Amino acid sequence: MAARCSRDWADAPGVAAQANAIGERATAVAQTDGAVWNEALAALRDAEAASTDDARSDFALEQKLEAAAAAPLEIAALGADVTALAALAAEHGDPTYRADVAAAAALAAGGATAAAHLVRVNLGVRADDPRLARALESEETAHGIADRLLVSGR
Repeated sequence: MAARCSRDWADAPGVAAQANAIGERATAVAQTDGAVWNEALAALRDAEAASTDDARSDFALEQKLEAAAAAPLEIAALGADVTALAALAAEHGDPTYRADVAAAAALAAGGATAAAHLVRVNLGVRADDPRLARALESEETAHGIADRLLVSGR
């Protein structure tokens, strides 16, 4: 919205297009996330019921859990991308919309935090897992930008 309403900013149409693309991608990821998580949950229940040491079953379960973690991992990255666009809009866009930009960045950072949490839970990962590191990096980036925009908007 801030980019679309910033008539004197030459890059505004591009930023608006990027924001729309991120929104469409986030919607698509969110729609597949529920189905993938249900598959992982069913595999977890099957594994608990079977309680055997079957390497193929363990591998299949691991694959389902990794698929379930892929969506929140991407959502965390999209949250960081949104805050980066918000920073551009705050710097170059119409100042009338700075509070809205800061609010959008805060919401995106919250989404990145929730998504990073789900990556951790879905994978049951170790602290050195690179996927968790990417999710946490996205979360940190998003919060850093959002916090800066919220403070500068006061």
